[in-house]
Parts: sequence; C-alpha cells; structure tokens
Amino acid sequence: MLNRLSPDYLIIVFLALVALASGADLIADLRHGANDSHLIQEGLILGIALAAITWMLVALRRQSTELTALHDELKTIRVSASAQPEEVIEAKRRLAEVVTNQFETWSLSKSESEIGFMLLKGYSLKEIAQLRGTAEKTIRQQASAIYRKAGLTGRHSFSAWFIEDIL
Repeated sequence: MLNRLSPDYLIIVFLALVALASGADLIADLRHGANDSHLIQEGLILGIALAAITWMLVALRRQSTELTALHDELKTIRVSASAQPEEVIEAKRRLAEVVTNQFETWSLSKSESEIGFMLLKGYSLKEIAQLRGTAEKTIRQQASAIYRKAGLTGRHSFSAWFIEDIL
C-alpha cells in the first residue's frame, strides 16, 4: 500500500492547495471585476490542478486495485502450494535452498535476493515494484545489479541458470 506521506500524496496535497488558492483568487477577481483574460488564466490553472488531482487519484486507485489483486494471487498460490504432494514440496524446498546458496555466492543483498526470487517466480518488474511499494525504476536497477553480479545477460538467462539442467 502507498504510504500517506508518499510523493504521490504530497503532490496531490500540493495540487489541492494550488486549486484552493486559485479558486479563492478567481472568486476574489470576479468580485472585483478583473478582466476576462485574467479570469480565463485563473480558471485554466484551477482546471488543470483539478484535472491533475483527478488523474492522480484514478491512477492511485488503479494501483491499489492491482496491488490487492497481486496479494490475492499470492494467497491463492500459497494455499494451492500447501495442497501439493510431499515430494513436490520437498523438491521446491531444496530448490529454494539451492537458489538461496547461489544468491549468497553471487553476494546478492537481502533486497536483491528477494527480488531475485520474485523474478524466478515470474513476476514482472512492475508487479515486483507494486508488491514492494517502490518505483519500477528501482526494481529495474536492482534486477540489473543481480544479472551483473551473476555474470548473466538478463532475465531469461537468470531463470535458465537455475532450471536448465533440471528439465
């Protein structure tokens, strides 16, 4: 979830202050008989601020809905994973150990390791960013650091490194 002090909310608050000030100025200008061009300018500023607030709130709502869907998907995966045969659960546990050991060999940070697991599970960079509550650009940079530390060229070779000889 987005923190109430996140940059998005701070921008919305700032735009709301701009809209409030612009609206108050527009009302005062109307009372004092300001010229039409000034009234149009104030109206445009008010309209742009309100449109930007609306656009950002819609985008935040969409992100929240997507994040909720991702969390629900994770819950479903966890429930279905517990209904698997013991041999499958044991194979997954061993694979997780192998992956964890390899991440340590590559000297991945804790954050990089978490992202590495999410990449291996098939999450997109956008989904990882949403789940971690960070910018997609940050996840992209961390993924690049993972590939660089592993000596691999990208996501496909990263995944293939772990499953190539298993299949």
